[in-house]
Amino acid sequence: MSVRQILTIGDPVLRQRAREVTPEELRSPEVQRLIDDMIETKRAANGAGLAANQVGETLRIAIAEVEGTNPRYPYKPPIPLCVMVNPVIEPVDQELVEINEGCLSVSDLRGYLERHLSVRVRYLDRDGVEHDEIKRGLTAGTFQHEVDHLDGVLFVDRAHPRTLSSWEHFDRHQRAEFEARAREIVARSGS
Repeated sequence: MSVRQILTIGDPVLRQRAREVTPEELRSPEVQRLIDDMIETKRAANGAGLAANQVGETLRIAIAEVEGTNPRYPYKPPIPLCVMVNPVIEPVDQELVEINEGCLSVSDLRGYLERHLSVRVRYLDRDGVEHDEIKRGLTAGTFQHEVDHLDGVLFVDRAHPRTLSSWEHFDRHQRAEFEARAREIVARSGS
């Protein structure tokens, strides 16, 4: 396993829709190594997730994981490691929640955007096993964020422009309010 470079906003690969992975590709040592590298890269960067195009591969593979207290996202509930291959996401209902997000590919920027509170996620895991799950709350937001990456969409495309701020100003002026709101979302949705 190795830590890969994370592409940043402006790199055209981040704006490409990633292509589906075939069963043969998924079984290949190259794709399995990519998945291992993505996990290592996400963990080294303290991210909540990572999509393959963030490390320069236009394959529909994303991971989500929040271990214990993540220093970037201490308000997020734990998410066990989830490798998603060819994920499809759809809202369970029309309820939206405003979330403040950041991104490893947009290193010093955060902003508020609306996400569906509950989503259905269908995907294959790294072994090709099908999953069909409901994700709620901040966890649902994380899954939506990662699938957006696979469609060439960054959080800044969905963020309310006047809410964008640096991490420093988020910490100074918005963190306490948002963390209180995040705790309410987690209490209401269970994740």
